[in-house]
Amino acid sequence: QVQLVESGGGLVQPGGSLRLSCTASGVSLDNYAIGWFRQAPGKGREGVASLSNHDRSKYYPISVRGRFTSSRDNAKDTVYLQMNSLKPEDTANYFCAARLSPRLSVKPSDYPYWGQGTQVTVSS
Repeated sequence: QVQLVESGGGLVQPGGSLRLSCTASGVSLDNYAIGWFRQAPGKGREGVASLSNHDRSKYYPISVRGRFTSSRDNAKDTVYLQMNSLKPEDTANYFCAARLSPRLSVKPSDYPYWGQGTQVTVSS
């Protein structure tokens, strides 16, 4: 009964920042590994972050490494994706996803639980 909700998307200028939030109803995200994904028109779903629920292990692909950072606030039961130095090519619908495995993964098929997505548009 995992239901995820993303928020924080919007329109931002190139070079700007946004922070996305992921929350769940019915369960605590402490028990789940989290993945962040994005999908732009004409493209497949691309993983941009992976967080283990067992330790501080994180993974970011080269395309966002150094610009995106994901973190947990367990007191608020919220997972964040901080996006800095945004580029037009970051424009996409962004999703958070959850799975019970402690292993890092940016494969969409590894995640059974998904949010509805939040749109991020980077444009001047």
